[in-house]
Amino acid sequence: MTPPEDAQALARACAEAMWSDDRACRSLGITLEDVGPGHARLSMRVRDDMVNGHGTCHGGFIFALADTAFGYACNARNERSVAQHCSITFLRPGRLGQMLVATAEERARAGRSGIYDIVVCSADGTVIAEFRGHSRGLGEKFFPG
Repeated sequence: MTPPEDAQALARACAEAMWSDDRACRSLGITLEDVGPGHARLSMRVRDDMVNGHGTCHGGFIFALADTAFGYACNARNERSVAQHCSITFLRPGRLGQMLVATAEERARAGRSGIYDIVVCSADGTVIAEFRGHSRGLGEKFFPG
């Protein structure tokens, strides 16, 4: 299959290829809202099975949402990439019923490496967490040619 020539169409095609096999996202209720070259926005509602013993969203679910946004952003250029290193800083708790939105932005790419910043916010824009991901290209494409 020949890749789309338009960068936006290519990003969407790469996201669709990933989404078709992304059972983790579907099981967590993650929604892909937007994707483009080097950026992505995904959302997830905090469910009762995501709340920890403190009555707040378990940090692992917030990390999973941020990591997923990172994954869609760094795979949007027809270069299959994986996480090389990630870190997260939790600033506020996520709450039961809250819609969390993770927005990923590419900061730098060089060769097979990339750096991405992801902000996880509540629906009203309150920052919940900041995530930085370092990607590593696998040397494979979604669409050869």
